[in-house]
Amino acid sequence: MTSLLDDKVAFVSGAGRGIGAAAARLFAREGARVLLAARTEEQLKSVTEEIRAAGGTAEFVVCDLADPDSVRAAVDRTVDRFGRLDVAFNNGATISPPGPLDQVSQADFDRLYEVNLRGVWLAMVAQVAAIRATAGSGAIVNNSSVGSLTGNPALPAYGAMKRAVNSLTESAAITYGPEDIRINAIAPGNTRTEMIDAWEADSPGLVQRLVAQTPLGRQADPGEIAQAAAWLLSDRASFVTGVVLRVDGGARA
Repeated sequence: MTSLLDDKVAFVSGAGRGIGAAAARLFAREGARVLLAARTEEQLKSVTEEIRAAGGTAEFVVCDLADPDSVRAAVDRTVDRFGRLDVAFNNGATISPPGPLDQVSQADFDRLYEVNLRGVWLAMVAQVAAIRATAGSGAIVNNSSVGSLTGNPALPAYGAMKRAVNSLTESAAITYGPEDIRINAIAPGNTRTEMIDAWEADSPGLVQRLVAQTPLGRQADPGEIAQAAAWLLSDRASFVTGVVLRVDGGARA
């Protein structure tokens, strides 16, 4: 069989670390030319060089998802560098300290909105336009969270933004399906990332509690989450659109 993403041009946000970095590496191994986007140039450069050393093709651009011009410029850079856009993984996100709704500061709420919701919307708008103008058909995957699927008293604003991403995903799938542009989301569970580490620092014992709630009995590796995104972006998922796919080790079964 051919590689999952043979001859595809892929955009990945939040690609400097965690799930995004794992996705960029995987997409390149699976045959894609990858544009990595994130805020931290040093991290982007490191992952890009790693991909190139392994024989893959990658470029990077510094991008702040809270800055609309930066988001559009990053997507445009993909087309400028590689000539088209086929697939995109909107993975970049931020988090706020855990706590009940009345303890979420307005600054944290606004930041979550700007990055986790508005940034995804802006990226999707730019990506649909780029796919339409170049490849003609393609796929987008948005990174959501199992924390979006039910009430989330520990991270209420984060959960709300991610649930809104699910709604955007489903609406876009209906809108752009007739153009053969598929839109899906993944909803990861407990994954070994810096974001979870930060939450653990604020809530000691968190990881152990989440593992106890997971039938597979462990955290996910970021690469396992990336595998789900890669499949949804590939032609092997050609009749899948409008899905929010749980990748959570059975935690929400």
